[in-house]
Amino acid sequence: MDQWVHLTLTIVGSVVASTGFWAYFQKRADRNGATHAMLLGLGHDRIMYLGMCYIERGWITKDEYENLNDYLYIPYQRMGGNGSVMRIMQEVNKLQICKGYGKDLSK
Repeated sequence: MDQWVHLTLTIVGSVVASTGFWAYFQKRADRNGATHAMLLGLGHDRIMYLGMCYIERGWITKDEYENLNDYLYIPYQRMGGNGSVMRIMQEVNKLQICKGYGKDLSK
């Protein structure tokens, strides 16, 4: 009797592990892949938009630069971002850093 119980539990465990268990993890991996892609897309869009605004304006504040670089660009690069954002950041890095807002950059 113990052999049949052991055999039955082995078969049931194998079936559950091979279908439901792996299907759960596959679905979870697919969802994480979509989340990763969405975060990259949102990061790309935001960096491009802000970078172009600062480049068009011709200057950037220290706070704006830290926000763009430290909280958007660096995490974006760590997630595997592409070169178009890097080109924008190279142009942003060339901008004059202003202490405050307004046309008088000496403030």
